[in-house]
Amino acid sequence: MNDLKKVLHLLGLSQRSGKLASGEFMVEKAVKEGRARLVILAADASDNTKKKFYNMGTFYQVPVLELSAKDELGHCIGRAERSSLALLDDGFAKAVRKELESYSMRR
Repeated sequence: MNDLKKVLHLLGLSQRSGKLASGEFMVEKAVKEGRARLVILAADASDNTKKKFYNMGTFYQVPVLELSAKDELGHCIGRAERSSLALLDDGFAKAVRKELESYSMRR
């Protein structure tokens, strides 16, 4: 299993365990309440969405990463297209960041 598939699998596990917020409204709420540990944006999200979450991440000190496409993010968590996801658990957030770092180093 390659690193990107591992990340998508981890996102699905976090959804099933209730440690994931998805959709712009829920992700924004999680960040502002201090529950978000990592925000993941779809690479094909709109420029306004990206700017909004990058600015919010900077202000609230939450890391923001881009990954995959909206349909792929939604599919991995069993939902429709999603532009944004927030991991609410430190363990899942660390595991995803670790896999993404090794993925980007191999590219």
